[in-house]
Amino acid sequence: MFQISALSSKRFRHFYGRGDAELATAGVIVRLADTKPGYPCRVTLRDAAPGTRMLLLNYEHQSAASPFRSSHAIFVTDGADDVRLAPGEIPEQIRVRLLAVRAFSEAGMLLDADVTEGSIAGDVFTRLFANPEAAYLHVHFAKYGCYAARVDRV
Repeated sequence: MFQISALSSKRFRHFYGRGDAELATAGVIVRLADTKPGYPCRVTLRDAAPGTRMLLLNYEHQSAASPFRSSHAIFVTDGADDVRLAPGEIPEQIRVRLLAVRAFSEAGMLLDADVTEGSIAGDVFTRLFANPEAAYLHVHFAKYGCYAARVDRV
């Protein structure tokens, strides 16, 4: 069994409600969602409705001291609250996209990877976790390469 984890809002709350110019000095760009899907919030694991104020920023999703340390752009809904998914639950945001899934060891070394339609992501998660050395998975949206979520064993 697996569990998908969203990012904690604690990491982003200091940006909530701030002005565009102030955010820009911190490297955060404000965008208004204009399509759905299209603006996937990493805190709520939902795509924002058109008109929603989104924060676009760089996020270090792979902080392990390994050659695979990595960061990329993500969207966070301005004012997003935390969400916790049930074990085995796959949110629509992930189910409707083409995904790149990467398995990492406890030391942050890449062990395996696959590209899959989100509709069958659970099967890929299960297969990658069949490797006992796989400590966690990272899911990325394959088309843009953006980090989507972390997956752990439960």
